[in-house]
Amino acid sequence: MVCSGVALPAVSQVLRHRRLMTTASTQRSTGRDCACSPVRGPGAQHERIRHALTEYLSLRRSLGYKLRRQEKLLHQFIDFLASTGAPTITAQHALTWACQPTNGSNNWWSYRLSAVRGFTNYLHAIDHAVEVPPSDLLPWRPHRASPYLYSDEEIVALIKAADTLSSPLRVTTYQTLIGLLAVTGMRIGEAIKLNRQDLDARSGTLIIRDAKFNKTRELPLDPTTATALKRYLARRNREPYAGRTAALFISPTGSRLLYCNIHWAFHRLVRQAGIVPRTSHCRPRIHDLRHAFAVRTLLDAYRDGSDTQQRLTLLSTYLGHVNPATSYWYLSAAPELLIKAAERLERPPGEQA
Repeated sequence: MVCSGVALPAVSQVLRHRRLMTTASTQRSTGRDCACSPVRGPGAQHERIRHALTEYLSLRRSLGYKLRRQEKLLHQFIDFLASTGAPTITAQHALTWACQPTNGSNNWWSYRLSAVRGFTNYLHAIDHAVEVPPSDLLPWRPHRASPYLYSDEEIVALIKAADTLSSPLRVTTYQTLIGLLAVTGMRIGEAIKLNRQDLDARSGTLIIRDAKFNKTRELPLDPTTATALKRYLARRNREPYAGRTAALFISPTGSRLLYCNIHWAFHRLVRQAGIVPRTSHCRPRIHDLRHAFAVRTLLDAYRDGSDTQQRLTLLSTYLGHVNPATSYWYLSAAPELLIKAAERLERPPGEQA
């Protein structure tokens, strides 16, 4: 079946294998006389590796991963192999390629090697000659920036600063965008991808499509938020170029907003609003509107005596987290949250909800 062009995941389903690696191992053990069995010559070998990369990416994406950057990196890695004439992949090849450029950071090298490690794990099940770089080689040292938790006054100042933007449409667009991010905690990428039909003004809901891990979710909106979006949509639709795109948020030329333009515009608004970094590791970013929303939601639950566990579960769903455990990170994001959590734990067991 594989020789006929059927993808490995499809073969795995037909054979009812629980693990893809079982199918891959079967292919290797029975594929020596097959038309797709290895052909001598580095050029043909590299083309087979590239074909295997296509199948690997297809498999991972069927599980919800997007892997856009990894795809680009892995094609560069295969180009590197071709330039060296290497007949197969070794850990040394992977390490040499990963440590480029020579003035790069350790974390960037680790990220590049991690992309190769995932792919070689897949390849090794098909061809045991492929070496998988050890996990302790260039270990990942994650550094998560401290979130800048905007106060309500700072959010108002950001929205007011948007009055200085170059055109009436940009003013309305950025004021509505910042307000939406602040009251829903959605990711900026999710807001950029919103289309007009994703807003149901009658029911007051917003559909977030193709989010992380290809998840779709429906957000119930506060009536004031729904009204603000309806008002923006009416203003947007009066633009002569409004029909050029289905995007909800548009530029003055009628195109969908670009992240790079939002990034620079937001930093300008931050300066005009008089918002400054708290430390070198705690700088105001647009993504921090999401963090501020999450922390504010949990603080409200502690302050009004609500069931914080239930609120955390709801927050996880609203934010689009795949695993509720991800939301627990916010408990350590703000000192006030840690204090409230400690106070709750000091209560008698029956009063800790």
